[in-house]
Formats: sequence, structure tokens, C-alpha cells
Amino acid sequence: MLDAADPADKVRAARAAARAWRLGRLAHGFATPMPDRPARPARPELLPPARMPKRGRMGSDASRVAMIHALAHIEFVAIDLAFDLIGRFGALFPPAFVDDWMQVGAEEAMHFALLDRRLGQLGSAYGDLPAHDGLWQAATATAADPLARLAVVPMVLEARGLDVTPATIARFDALGDHATTRILTRILNDEVRHVGAGSRWFKWGCESRGLDPAPHWRHLVATHFRGVVKPPFNDSARAKAGLPRDYYAVACH
Repeated sequence: MLDAADPADKVRAARAAARAWRLGRLAHGFATPMPDRPARPARPELLPPARMPKRGRMGSDASRVAMIHALAHIEFVAIDLAFDLIGRFGALFPPAFVDDWMQVGAEEAMHFALLDRRLGQLGSAYGDLPAHDGLWQAATATAADPLARLAVVPMVLEARGLDVTPATIARFDALGDHATTRILTRILNDEVRHVGAGSRWFKWGCESRGLDPAPHWRHLVATHFRGVVKPPFNDSARAKAGLPRDYYAVACH
């Protein structure tokens, strides 16, 4: 699945893998090494975050397309993040771990497909604008430690989506773009479960090693995350996802 560069091929592969796992057609074996980088299409151009063009105030069609394109790219990379997590670390966890992340991977593929279709309805397509590579840099930084991967990717990066997506939904709704509002509302509801899976398996991994989860999370984030965990926080969504304030209310840096 990580070898599929074409977005449509990647979406189909993600859905097929999740379906095959659910039907018992995939063995709980992880002998295949994961690539350092997944295959990527020729477009979009990947830029360092600091070189990304500013989107400006969201009101014009161009700014709406730019926001949707950025969100589509996040979901596209999230497909690979879910399956890399399975292939790289699945042997270290019970089969239920793979159950959860197969579902996450299939849902990320669905999210990307919905946003890509919305871009098409607005006269654009995924790849028409540049995108940044920060998400996969986080995967590279945590490739050797499953707890670091869980701490940074679902419990920091995806949790940030819980914080900012409600305001994004409100902006699209105020513009009368109810089609995008519906897509983002669905994504937000799914992401609560995704952060919840990260939190649950992080806690399981810490307890199996005799570690206190909250302080170990803060240590891993301070070590592996290039950034600052800062407010505003969507405390209610984070709590629903099993990520209480005693993790993130204490400064990580």
C-alpha cells in the first residue's frame, strides 16, 4: 500500500487491505520492512513548511480551494501513516491494534476521497497546489519507537485537528459552503476515534513497560516533536478521545 503513488490507487489499496484484514484474509505477520518514504505522486510539489504560500483570508473561491487542498494532503499522508504504523510496529501489539489502525487507514482514505471529490466540484484537483512534508518528517523522527510514534502522530498532530477543525467548519458554514462543512464534520467525528486509538494504545504500551503514561508522553513529545504543544485546546474532544489535560496542560518545552 505504501508503494502506491497514484492517489486513486492508494485509496483503493487502503480499502482493500482493511477489508481483507476484516475478513481474515491477511495473516498477523509483519516480515516486510517498511520503506523510509512511501511512494508519492509527481504532484503536488512538496515544500518545507516555511516556504508554503500564504492562503490569506478565507472568503474567495481560491482561498477555499487552498484550504481544502491542504486538508486533502493531510488526509493523503495520514493513509500512509496508519499503514506504516501497522507494518512497522504491529508485531509488538495484540491483533486488536491492527484492527484499530486498519479502520483508521480506511477512514483516512475515505476522508481524502471526499476532499478530492470536493476539489473537483470546485474546479480543482489534488496536486494543483504545493503541499508541505511536515507530517512524514514526524514519521521519520519516530520510526524507531512505537510509543514515540503514537505520542507524536495521533496524540499531537491529529489531536491538533480536534482543536482547529471546529473553527474551520464554522468558517465554511458562514460562507455557505455546506458541502464542505458536512465533509469536515464527518472527518472531525472520525478523528476523535483516531486520537482515541492512539491514546489507548499508548497507554497500553506504557503500562506493558511499567511507565507512567502522562509524563512519558511529555518526555517523548519534547524529544521527538519539532514544535510546541500550545493552546487553544478542544478539551472536550480531547477528553472524549482519552487524552486528558494532565498530558498536555503541562508545558512540553
